[in-house]
Amino acid sequence: MALPRPLLLELALYACCFICGIVTAASLTISQGDFEGKCMLYGTVHLNGSDFTVSQPSSPSVCYFVSAISVCVAIFCFSSLLYWVYTSCLDGDIKRERIWMNLSLVVCGVFLFFLLVTGCILKVGRDRLCESVLRAGPNITRCDEAQSKPWAKPLNGNSFYSRMHSAEISVWVNFFCWMIIAVLVVLQRRGDSEYRSREEDPGASPSETEPFFNRPGRPQ
Repeated sequence: MALPRPLLLELALYACCFICGIVTAASLTISQGDFEGKCMLYGTVHLNGSDFTVSQPSSPSVCYFVSAISVCVAIFCFSSLLYWVYTSCLDGDIKRERIWMNLSLVVCGVFLFFLLVTGCILKVGRDRLCESVLRAGPNITRCDEAQSKPWAKPLNGNSFYSRMHSAEISVWVNFFCWMIIAVLVVLQRRGDSEYRSREEDPGASPSETEPFFNRPGRPQ
């Protein structure tokens, strides 16, 4: 049996969120590797001669937090995709119970909160780093121009801005996809409630619902 259209769209959004989570975690991890494991969100740099070098990196837990949230979202989305594909192949009757839709709404709320926090961390952290680059670098008017400047070995700053920007964009795309998922779940939940109310006959009188046989005898 074909999947319902709202659920099909939800699964497509799960696939998008999975890709976004992987892109965010990979971009940030590679950026850390370019700076010898240092987390450059909220970090500062200075010039050592003509080369950029790190003055003070931020705590590694900042980057680990962003990567962990992105990986958790990606794992959940991948697991959900596998579950619904398996269910559609094994069982032709696809029906979402109300309790699972309620749980999905809770998950959406939790992920939206953490993605919002993660996006703000990436945005503010990258801006702080760029402010330091613009102060330290002569003749630099944009942060991405520092990628073409020399960096002290063994640092590799050729793509630090591009990778942080990609991570930030992926988080915000992930955030808006989860907003759409939450709306879809609410619509499916409301549709299920309307379907159940149509199954019941609200106009039935109590006498019509009594059993036909074994009625209590009338008093003489």
